[in-house]
Amino acid sequence: MSLFQFTTRRLVSQVCCGLKASPSKKQKFCLEMARPSSNLAEFREVFAKAKHIAIITGAGVSAESGVPTFRGAGGFWRKWQAQELATPEAFARNPSRVWEFYHYRREVMLSKHPNPAHIAIAECERRLSKQGRSVVVITQNIDELHRKAGTKHLLEIHGSLFKTRCTSCGNVAANYKSPICPALAGKGAPDPGTEDAAIPVEDLPQCEEDGCNGLLRPHVVWFGEALDPDVLTEVEKELQICDLCLVVGTSSVVYPAAMFAPQVSARGVPVAEFNMEVTPATNRFR
Repeated sequence: MSLFQFTTRRLVSQVCCGLKASPSKKQKFCLEMARPSSNLAEFREVFAKAKHIAIITGAGVSAESGVPTFRGAGGFWRKWQAQELATPEAFARNPSRVWEFYHYRREVMLSKHPNPAHIAIAECERRLSKQGRSVVVITQNIDELHRKAGTKHLLEIHGSLFKTRCTSCGNVAANYKSPICPALAGKGAPDPGTEDAAIPVEDLPQCEEDGCNGLLRPHVVWFGEALDPDVLTEVEKELQICDLCLVVGTSSVVYPAAMFAPQVSARGVPVAEFNMEVTPATNRFR
């Protein structure tokens, strides 16, 4: 199967929504720069026949919505990178600081909206479902923009910014409060000179289950933690039945998600990559 190096927004929109706009000069340039095996006509033929499509998405899908990734050069919150805050150890040492970080991210995300890539993918699912075909979106993103765009069959393998998990009873719940607790109101500024709020644990988000009042944590998969086995089981089922896989906006370097598409490709299923540049997984796809 061919691979495409094209603009994510325009190409995903054209393929998933059936648009056939004439290529602009920029698009023609992108096509020329793509691998020789990139063949849109071939892809359309495979896409038209597919009954179970798995779409694996990453941070690149949300970039146009202005979502900060906290990865790479300049990806700091205050003086820390995400890898220093998004760990069980960091939360155990300083839950106030970690909650400030996640409160900031939640507040930023409440102001963001799905971009044309999210909308095209949701529209793809809607149209194909009417034809008796299935689409599942397996995302590494925790921003819920796929959900906002209208995607129904969504597997969030790294959790969600808008879910919490109790560290005492384990209850998981959706939480869209702004602020998530009174003590975090106005806190979480990302500027390097900002002092930690040093909020007492009892004033941080607390479990609302009867008689619990345990400390809540963000329901996201932190560095060093395993994926939710139930979600992973669902992912594995979908990857086993899919007859086409799209990799959209991800560099395929974060494991175990980085192995999803190569595993699908290894059993002979066509995989198409929609990215702005070549990734470490590019040559593993047909």
